[in-house]
Amino acid sequence: MTPITVGIAGITGKFARCVVGHLLKHPNVTIKGYCRDPTKLPAALLASPRISITQGQSDDKTALQTFAKGNDVVVCCYLGDHNLMINGQKSLIDACESEGVSRYVASDYSLDFTKLELGQLPAKDPMKHVQEYLKSKNVQGVHVLIGIFMETFFTTFFNAWNAKESSFSYWGSGEEMWESTSYDNAAQFVAAVAQDPTAIGVQRFLGDRKSIQQIATAFEIQYKVKPQLNRLGSLDELYTHMQQVRDNDPNNFMAAWIPLFYKFYCTNGQTYLTPDVDASKYSEVPRLTFNDFFKHNSPDSLSTAAWGVGSNVSAQ
Repeated sequence: MTPITVGIAGITGKFARCVVGHLLKHPNVTIKGYCRDPTKLPAALLASPRISITQGQSDDKTALQTFAKGNDVVVCCYLGDHNLMINGQKSLIDACESEGVSRYVASDYSLDFTKLELGQLPAKDPMKHVQEYLKSKNVQGVHVLIGIFMETFFTTFFNAWNAKESSFSYWGSGEEMWESTSYDNAAQFVAAVAQDPTAIGVQRFLGDRKSIQQIATAFEIQYKVKPQLNRLGSLDELYTHMQQVRDNDPNNFMAAWIPLFYKFYCTNGQTYLTPDVDASKYSEVPRLTFNDFFKHNSPDSLSTAAWGVGSNVSAQ
C-alpha cells in the first residue's frame, strides 16, 4: 500500500482521537498531530513511532507551517468558538496551501449545513465561511456530513432523552426523521476519506435515520421497557419559541437557545443528507444504527456515552 501522511489538527480532542485510532489500523499511515497541549494526548499515542506532534496555537503561522509540511491531507478536528472555527481554520488552510498539502478536511461533521442560509443555525455559520474560503485557495476542500452525533442526541444538550423518567421529548408529529452517526462510526468514515485521494467536496455518511417514535420502539425492543413520549408542540411552535428565547437571552447561546435551533433544523427536513448518501462508498465501513447503539450501552449510560468517546484509543 502507498505510504500516506495524515495531519490531524486538534489531535487531543475526542473525535480526533477516534480518527487516529482508525488510521493506525492501517500500517501505511503515519500521523502528524497539531495541538496546544500535547500532554492531553494519551501516553500510548504520544509514544507511538508513527505519530509526531507539533505544538502551537491556532494563529501561530510558523508552527502551522511546520505541522502542515509533508502531509498528504490535513484533517481538522477543531471545536470551539467562531474565532477558532473560522479564523483558526483559515490560518490552517493558508499553511496547507503554502506547504503544498493537496486536501483539507474541514471541521464540519454535521448535518447538511450547505442547505442552510447564514444566520439560520448560527453554530453552522463558520462552516459556510470555511467552505467559501477553500474555494479561493489552492487546496481541495473536503466536507464530511454525518447528521448529528448519536452520543450527543442523548445528552442534556438536546434534552430529547430523560434518563430519570425513561422518556423522550419531541417537537412535531413524532414522525420527523433524526439523521445520526456515532462518533466512532463517523471517525471510521473520516479515516477512509483521508486515505482516498479522490475524495473531495462534500462526503455524506449516515449511521441511521429514525423518527423519535422509531427510536423509542428500538429502545423498547432492546431494554424491554416502554419509554414515555412527550410531545412539546408543533415545529411551527418550536420555531416561534426558539426565536423568542434567543431574543430574550441572546448571550446565553449554548444553554438557552442554540439547542432549540438544532432541534428545529435537524427535523424540519431542510438539512437532511438523504437521499444523497452513497451507501456503496467505502463498503468496508459498517453503519452503526440506533439499535446497535442501544446494544452497546445500558439505559443508564446513554446520557453520558459522549463522555467516554476517544478514551480507549490504542497505538495498535
